[in-house]
Amino acid sequence: MYTPGPQTVPVAQTPTPQAAPQPQEKPKAPGKSKNGDVGAFIQQCISLCSYLKELQTQAHLIHLNYEGANFLGVHAFLGDQYEAHQTQFDTLAEFIRSMDYLLPMCARGLADAGPGIQHVTSYKGTDQLATYYKNLEELGMKTKKLEPIAAKVGAIDIQNYMADLCGQAFKAAWFVKATLRNG
Repeated sequence: MYTPGPQTVPVAQTPTPQAAPQPQEKPKAPGKSKNGDVGAFIQQCISLCSYLKELQTQAHLIHLNYEGANFLGVHAFLGDQYEAHQTQFDTLAEFIRSMDYLLPMCARGLADAGPGIQHVTSYKGTDQLATYYKNLEELGMKTKKLEPIAAKVGAIDIQNYMADLCGQAFKAAWFVKATLRNG
């Protein structure tokens, strides 16, 4: 009968925790870039973030205040829209951070970073939607202007997102326009 001799079983090595690599520099504040084109581009991206945040608030408030025969459809549409604007804001903000730039520290700083949107001045349902429609079209135009600048600075991820965001803006504007024509 064969009896095996002592065997050595390899002991599993547990990895030694290592410190995560640290970035060489702190994130850049907008406008303080060594490359002026990139810094100016980031500033425009932050301005668009500001616009998206304002548009989110506007869609949410119209969603809550709208009254009309088509309330249920408009209410549901605007609920989807303010959630979409939040996602759009987050996506663009994350692209900015991926380029190692900072965003404003608070809502006031963010609002100051953008030109703002056209404000709703009436509780009349069609007036609210007309204002929102104009702002959606303006969003689409802003993305069209930013897309070639993104290409110029080599930010192809943002360039691609501008095309996607442009489509989202003009599709939503079409939905609102079609609603206003039948309202």
